Amino acid sequence: MKKRATDTAGNEEPLVQTHLRQFVGYEMKLAYLLIQNDMTRVLKPTGLRIVTFSALGIVVENPDISQTQLAQALQIERSGVVVIVDELENADLISRNKVEGDRRSYALRATLKGRKLWNRTEKLVHDHEDGILSGLSKEERETLKALLGRIIEDNRKN
Repeated sequence: MKKRATDTAGNEEPLVQTHLRQFVGYEMKLAYLLIQNDMTRVLKPTGLRIVTFSALGIVVENPDISQTQLAQALQIERSGVVVIVDELENADLISRNKVEGDRRSYALRATLKGRKLWNRTEKLVHDHEDGILSGLSKEERETLKALLGRIIEDNRKN
């Protein structure tokens, strides 16, 4: 096995990845991992994880959403959303309310505590994105979001 080169400080030099970095998907993965790691750090003091932050945002914006609708919005299995809803409900960030005429469904609504946490955390996440994307101009950020949005919309399965 070939030993990797080290620099003068004793650190290993990064591996060459030109074969993989020619692919948009691989570049997106690397960017996502950077964003995800920093986002996890930013959210930690709030008690939220990326998925609970996302779920709370959807519930805040869509009062009385069903758990099925939330699962669809998060693109996860309905059974997986139950754990997320339990976590948010146990933290008193959302409430699960019975739907009249449907004993199996619940309408999810953010509590006052949940809406306040969302507002504080939304600012933190804006700051996080400003830091991660600081090398891009405002126009480049808008272009990036628009292009990603097009990829999502063009490939959305109905």
